[in-house]
Amino acid sequence: MMTGNLNGGGRGGEGPCGACKFLRRKCVKGCVFAPYFDAEQGTARFAAVHKVFGASNASKMLLRLPLHKRLDAVVTLCYEAMARIRDPVYGSVGHLFSLQHQVMNLQEELAHVQARLSTIQRFPLQSPQQMQPPSFDPAHNNEYAMEPSNLDSVWGEEHLLQDGTGDGDFQELASQFVSRYLPAVKLPACT
Repeated sequence: MMTGNLNGGGRGGEGPCGACKFLRRKCVKGCVFAPYFDAEQGTARFAAVHKVFGASNASKMLLRLPLHKRLDAVVTLCYEAMARIRDPVYGSVGHLFSLQHQVMNLQEELAHVQARLSTIQRFPLQSPQQMQPPSFDPAHNNEYAMEPSNLDSVWGEEHLLQDGTGDGDFQELASQFVSRYLPAVKLPACT
């Protein structure tokens, strides 16, 4: 938190503010830094501000602002100074670019998920119990009717085996699908 010694520097035996402590000077009653840099944590924050901006420039910036805007200015100075020490070339702009890149990636991911969701929502969800197998009667000229001899080449045993891995999950799934939705088709027995 940026609130520090609100009573001013050296009054009441409290000692100097963090800025005056860093600068090794006596903290006067109207010290511009005293309300924002306390004696404990304020010294490290002010050291960063002093290194990047200088004590004189920071003091001039604060004195030009009305009192109600100074806290925001001190927070901004401290943030920019710490960012500039961490990254001397880009400072806080490097962090902003990183955040902007994250936002763009998340927007792309959100658009992708929304597109997938809209695709999924087009199809009504039905439980397996509600699904009815399509009517398949080879005696009548059905739109999707196939002769079992045509399926032999498509659903041959070599297509159902998974390169000799011995995993029967695929074969079982295919068998269930064909028996449920294509009841007239007989698959060869898998070994």
